[in-house]
Amino acid sequence: MSTPAEFYNSLPPISKGYGTLCLLTTVACQLGILPPASIALYYPFVLSHFQVWRLLTNFFFLGKFSINFGIRLLMIARYGVQLERGPFDKRTADFLWMMMFGAFSLLALSAIPPLWSPFLGISLVFMLLYVWSREFPDAQINIYGLVTLKAFYLPWAMLALDVIFGSPLMPDLLGIIAGHLYYFLTVLHPLAGGKNILKTPNWVHRLVARWAIRSQAYSSARPNDTTAGVAFRGRSYRLNR
Repeated sequence: MSTPAEFYNSLPPISKGYGTLCLLTTVACQLGILPPASIALYYPFVLSHFQVWRLLTNFFFLGKFSINFGIRLLMIARYGVQLERGPFDKRTADFLWMMMFGAFSLLALSAIPPLWSPFLGISLVFMLLYVWSREFPDAQINIYGLVTLKAFYLPWAMLALDVIFGSPLMPDLLGIIAGHLYYFLTVLHPLAGGKNILKTPNWVHRLVARWAIRSQAYSSARPNDTTAGVAFRGRSYRLNR
C-alpha cells in the first residue's frame, strides 16, 4: 500500500494544486490567519480599491471545516482526478483551460446581482462534477449506501441533497450552468456540426510548459477506460484539436 505522501505525489498536477490551495486556505481561515472577508468576491472593492486578488482567491475557500467541506474536497480528489487522468489524460493545458473557463464564467454570472456569491469555490467544484457526469454518464454511483444511480444524474442528486440539508442552492446551480456551458461549447455544439470556439489558447500551453507541468496536449490520447460513456467516447480530445 502506498503512503499518504506517495498518494499525494501521484495525483495529477491541476487537481492536486487546486485541492491543496483549497485545503490551505480553509486551514488559514479556520486558524484566524486569513480573514475570509479579505479574500471574498466583492466587486466594489475590486473596482474601487483595485483588490484584484479577490477575483482569484474566492475560488479557494470551500467553507469552514465541516462535513460539507470534506465532501467538496473529496469531489476534487475523485471527480477532478478522474477527469484529469481519463478524458484529459496527457492534456494538462486543456484541463487547466477548462478550469479557467469555468472560473471566468462564474465570475461573469456572479456579476449579476441576484446570482452574486462571495465565494465561488463550491460552484467551481460543482462544475467539475457536472463535466465528469457527462464524461462518464453510465458509471454507477452509490450515494451514502442508500441510493445507486447513473453518474449522469449525480449533479442533480447532490443538488437535491443540499436542498434537503439546508445548504445554499445558488452555488450548485452556478456550477451546473458553467459546466453545461463548457460541455455545450466543446462537445454538443461541435457534434451538431458547429465550430469549436473554445479551443485551448496557445498561451495556456506555454504557461503549462513554463511551469514544467506534464503536458502532451498535441499527442494522441489513450483510449478511455470502460467506465466512460460510450456515446461520446474520446470526443473531447478530437474536438479540441
